[in-house]
Amino acid sequence: MRPNGSDSSILIVDDEEPLRRLLARLLERHGYTYGLAGDAQEARNQMKDHEYAVVMTDMNMPGDSGLDLIMELKTDYPNAATMMVTGMDDPSLANAALEIGAYGYIIKPFEANEILINVANALRRRTLELENRSHRSRLEQMVRDRTSELWNSVAQLEQIQKELRASQEETIQRLSIAAEFRDDETARHIQRMSHYCGTITKAMQESADRVDTMRVASQMHDVGKIGIPDSILRKPGALTRDERAVMQRHADIGHRILGGSKSELLLVASSIALTHHEKFDGTGYPRGLKRDEIALEGRVAAIADVFDALTSNRVYKRAVPLGAALEIMREGRAKHFDPELLDLFLGSIDEIVTLKADFADG
Repeated sequence: MRPNGSDSSILIVDDEEPLRRLLARLLERHGYTYGLAGDAQEARNQMKDHEYAVVMTDMNMPGDSGLDLIMELKTDYPNAATMMVTGMDDPSLANAALEIGAYGYIIKPFEANEILINVANALRRRTLELENRSHRSRLEQMVRDRTSELWNSVAQLEQIQKELRASQEETIQRLSIAAEFRDDETARHIQRMSHYCGTITKAMQESADRVDTMRVASQMHDVGKIGIPDSILRKPGALTRDERAVMQRHADIGHRILGGSKSELLLVASSIALTHHEKFDGTGYPRGLKRDEIALEGRVAAIADVFDALTSNRVYKRAVPLGAALEIMREGRAKHFDPELLDLFLGSIDEIVTLKADFADG
């Protein structure tokens, strides 16, 4: 199938013909048009004849590598969003791909939802960046020609930046939901837990920006569960000692997924992923940190996560009544929880209860 020049056309570049066809069928079922290429040179030829919105490329192919292709496309076709789909699970390679302009890095074997979420995000980010680029270009001309219209253009640019922020938050939430669904958690858990974190941070008299960053970043606290086998993650009974050790790796996995970014939001999310299971007295995991050794955002997230776990129904347990849950939280003072932060949480309990009702499971 040939793309029609629309904003949903995707070029699939991979030297494995069965994988190209698999991706093509998946994308076609969801309304995308596509082109196929077996290597970088064939991709270049395709790009000369057709306008693709997204280019998905493998890393190792005959001739030039996927990284070479992405760098070339960044210069010659700046309007094309690029994504790496590879079997190489290498953080340094992933960082290199993202630094040269790739919009995503997907490791084979992948889930269909990983492809669809990343493609949707790449298309939306591409649209917003094209709009942003257009606004900036017009703004420069207006500054030269009509200074009196400057403030209107600045307002438009700010709106685009807000939309980019909203797009980033939506992507984070979707990835977080994907991780939570694997172990029967719910999207509502993510919403409640993140709003609880925002409430505690607000009670600390932090700035509105910091409160918002904490709320959004905490949605990624369990993203590392993506790397835990289903046989352990979805086991109905108690875990063995070895299985529990594997499960606890999700904190480190989440930290590695989110770490190394220049984004403040992702750095905070990485810290939360790593430390939200640490305990104030040093008996938590993965590193047995205690007191101020635990990042502040991890101490906040621990309170929010445990409270929601206690007061929510799960397939393996019933929710604890609010009064009993609060008593358990108080018993964890200076053991599981930072006592000062716990006091702020308990002092905000009316707002917490309102949030719990607003985001109740359906």
